[in-house]
Amino acid sequence: MAPTEETGQAARHPSATDTPPHPGSPVSPAAPRPGSRMPRWLPRAMVLALALIALFQLGSWAFHELTGLLINILIAFFLALAVEPAVSWMAARGVRRGLGTFLVFLGVLIAAAGFVTLLGSMLAGQIIKIVEDFPEYLDSVINWINTHFRTELRRVDIQEGLLRSDWLRNYVQNSATGVLDVSTQVLGGLFKLLTIGLFSFYFAADGPRLRRAICSVLPPARQAEVLRAWEIAVNKTGGYLYSRGLMALVSGMAHYVLLEILEVPYAPVLAVWVGLVSQFIPTIGTYLAGALPMLIAFTVDPWYALWVLIFVVIYQQFENYVLQPKLTSRTVDIHPAVAFGSVVMGTALLGAVGALIAIPAVATLQAFLGAYVKRYDVTDDPRVHGHRGTGPDGGGSGSGSGSGSGERRTLAVHVRHLWAHRPASARPRGGETENP
Repeated sequence: MAPTEETGQAARHPSATDTPPHPGSPVSPAAPRPGSRMPRWLPRAMVLALALIALFQLGSWAFHELTGLLINILIAFFLALAVEPAVSWMAARGVRRGLGTFLVFLGVLIAAAGFVTLLGSMLAGQIIKIVEDFPEYLDSVINWINTHFRTELRRVDIQEGLLRSDWLRNYVQNSATGVLDVSTQVLGGLFKLLTIGLFSFYFAADGPRLRRAICSVLPPARQAEVLRAWEIAVNKTGGYLYSRGLMALVSGMAHYVLLEILEVPYAPVLAVWVGLVSQFIPTIGTYLAGALPMLIAFTVDPWYALWVLIFVVIYQQFENYVLQPKLTSRTVDIHPAVAFGSVVMGTALLGAVGALIAIPAVATLQAFLGAYVKRYDVTDDPRVHGHRGTGPDGGGSGSGSGSGSGERRTLAVHVRHLWAHRPASARPRGGETENP
């Protein structure tokens, strides 16, 4: 290809980049190009990304370590909401909030301590009686087995076999090694109770100050919403405790009647135990509540323990499917299905604590969001009230006489509607009158 004029000029006048290097200057075989430099923002972006990752890891670790404390604070907050009406009632009558909160907590503590003391003394006496009468119970069981199954069992042989069994020896060894673990759990439980009591006391006593501190960082419109949500939470929590107390009363009366019929000793105390434990200890409360009456009934007659077990199971089903949904929906004002679902969800998230506070939390959220949901008037359609109406094509959706009568009623309503909205040219004039 023949060189052109431009290529010849370019060959005669080389560019600055094609100038050969100076003989004294060092020659680098891989000199960096101007476009291959690292952007200035990339190091800072990398440092920022690493810092965010570190903060996320630190926050996750801190949240995992403080989960127990956060759950205790949540329980304390709901306890403070529960005693808020009583404290506010005393404060309205001239009692300082701190003193009123102390009196309320002192009353609850005295009632709980008295009940636990009475129950503990009763339980200790019954355990001693069971240990003393155990040989007689064992003899009666052995005689029943020998009579019905034609065996030759003896109490001495059973006692020797039990004492020499490896199971008993391993159980004693494990119990001895587990004493320290039990003591640690007891001390941890007492510390948790102290933490919950302290936080709930300050939440209840300094409720107005806490509300002012929260509202001071919010605009006036948000302040009204926060105060309204606080009031709703107090009302719903109180309603939930009222429903639980009512169910505890019904449960205690039902079990008291059964225990009196069976002539089980300490029937009033056992009835109170069943009512309180089954209602205020979720998930396992029913089993704990029914175990003690069965144990006491066993001291009277072993068959009475079976009757108590059957009654506890039947009453629990009645309470779960009939009593609890109706009382909870009336006092907390949520649908029974929503109440049941909230308990299941709370148990899955926070265990027993979630089951206890799930219903008041969901009721508070539902009542608070209800004010911001726009509602409309419901159309006067028979299908809204559960009746059969006409389909979209004008035909009846049902069959038989019920469908025909519903279709005629709908057609009559449609004709009256058309007659009321007929055009002005079709209306009667002057002295003309309408035919009925």
